[in-house]
Amino acid sequence: MLDRTFLLYFVIYTGRIPFAFLEEIHQRFVRTYGRAVLSAQAYAMNDEFSRVLSQQMEYYSNDPNADRIHRLKGEMSQVRNVMIENIDKVLERGDRLELLVDKTANMQGNTLRFRKQARRFRNTVWWRNVKLMIALIFLLLVIVYVVVAFVCHGPTLPSCLK
Repeated sequence: MLDRTFLLYFVIYTGRIPFAFLEEIHQRFVRTYGRAVLSAQAYAMNDEFSRVLSQQMEYYSNDPNADRIHRLKGEMSQVRNVMIENIDKVLERGDRLELLVDKTANMQGNTLRFRKQARRFRNTVWWRNVKLMIALIFLLLVIVYVVVAFVCHGPTLPSCLK
């Protein structure tokens, strides 16, 4: 059983190229001569078609693209490589997106901290301004008192209160 399976596989696998060659020759012959074959004499077309035969034999013997399955496997391999590259790019893009999400979360945390610090700084500056205004008002009151005390001849304002 194993020998028959191996023999069948060998005939199918190695027979692909010869059958493809024969099919191609048949199609070219029919395309070239058509119905003229029905009235042709034996070997009458040998001289013309021998070049086509030799070219096709050379092609199917040496060119790897002659074997459709081999060619399709090559194309599938190329498609697989492109898909692998695309998947790698998508994964790389996903990594970059995760990095951006992490940076965004970090920036949100920084924004909250900045708001708290800005609010604290604003309050500190406001209180400093309030203290400065109170000090200026107190200084202005002291200056006014000193001027009034000088005009009224003493700190108890004896001449102005009479």
